[in-house]
Amino acid sequence: MTQTKILLDEKDLPQQWYNVLADLPSPPAPPLNPQTRQPLRPEDLSPIFPMALIEQEVSTKRWIDIPEEVREIYRLWRPTPLFRAHRLEAALGTPARIYYKYEGTSPAGSHKPNTAIPQAYYNKQAGVKRLATETGAGQWGTALALACSFYGLECMVYMVKVSYSQKPYRRSLMEVWGATVVPSPSDRTNAGRQMLARDPHSPGSLGMAISEAVEDAATRPDSNYALGSVLNHVLLHQTVIGLEAKKQLALAGEYPDYVIGCCGGGSNFAGLSFPFVYDKIHGKKTRIIAVEPAACPTLTRGRYTYDFGDTAALTPLVKMYTLGHDFVPPGIHAGGLRYHGDSPLVSQLYHEGLIEAKAPHQRSVFEAAVLFARTEGILPAPETAHAIRATVDAAIECREAGSSKAILFCLSGHGHFDLTAYDDYLSGKLEDFDYTAEDLAKGLATVPKIETG
Repeated sequence: MTQTKILLDEKDLPQQWYNVLADLPSPPAPPLNPQTRQPLRPEDLSPIFPMALIEQEVSTKRWIDIPEEVREIYRLWRPTPLFRAHRLEAALGTPARIYYKYEGTSPAGSHKPNTAIPQAYYNKQAGVKRLATETGAGQWGTALALACSFYGLECMVYMVKVSYSQKPYRRSLMEVWGATVVPSPSDRTNAGRQMLARDPHSPGSLGMAISEAVEDAATRPDSNYALGSVLNHVLLHQTVIGLEAKKQLALAGEYPDYVIGCCGGGSNFAGLSFPFVYDKIHGKKTRIIAVEPAACPTLTRGRYTYDFGDTAALTPLVKMYTLGHDFVPPGIHAGGLRYHGDSPLVSQLYHEGLIEAKAPHQRSVFEAAVLFARTEGILPAPETAHAIRATVDAAIECREAGSSKAILFCLSGHGHFDLTAYDDYLSGKLEDFDYTAEDLAKGLATVPKIETG
């Protein structure tokens, strides 16, 4: 009988994270201090991050040990299962073999605890009492609330206002785990008050919420900031996904021809793909595809340049694909993908041609999500449904070409808190969004002009 679930034992849990910085074909562009515009020094980050995470951010070591205290909590849900999507394959009539790594088995229902746990651990070790953060759809805020509850830390979450309204039960879950959650932009910070003065009805954005959380952390001696995506150390922690998936595919006698993940800031995409990027750098022919919304087309239509990670320009300048730090995407239901920029590491890999990017529309994404739910039984989060859309498209390509290839994607979280999105899709209320070149030029108009060499 052909296997459906490929499982690893707890003893197979990775003991180290994989750091792609060790294998990049060219060195990354240095982040810049937002005030001096000079290369950032590690001590510049010390007001908001513990030194252990700063060291991981700049490290070029290929393997970084996972503390046993972190692995102990990982064991609550890791290793996560790898599934063969037999029923989806049959529905599509494809000879392709579809596998998905399911991260929705974590207590928070997504991949985000993979980095929330170590971030809370290192902050606790450094004597920090409180963490401030932002969240879009709520997956990251939920994960950090969980991690803070394990380590006895206070948790303050600035949640993008449109998602705060769309997804009230994620807010409830954060509060169950002890977090304080406010809609962003808020009147609690100078950045938030300035944004509300410009637009009292702003739906918010991740860039705005990041500004509030960074200001909060930087102005309180008991607090640090925690970020759920984009930065090198965050993507590092997520590589447990791809490292486990490699072992599981080997047990099935497989190696993927496609590796696919949804991409907002880049954390789950990097977590699945970076261990396979290592192989591609060393000669493998795998197609590695990042999938973003057409409503927030950072990689596919953004500019590769230095920009701020937040709206108020408080964060370091990093070289990335960006739509401009003032860009405010529409209130689509895939709130975790509504970010104006992308991880510098993901951006560099895309710029150098090691990965690809696609940007489907919202309705086609939900069409694929409903097909997946009706065949495989799992309701996917709107974010991960973007990866499903690209997976379905790849499987159809295989069907039309008569080609039997292995496709791996990351099912980064379940959609149990996203039923409003499915209600809108099923009732025909969901809209697609497109941008003209003029629309995108407005967001890019305020990107700093920095010579990049």
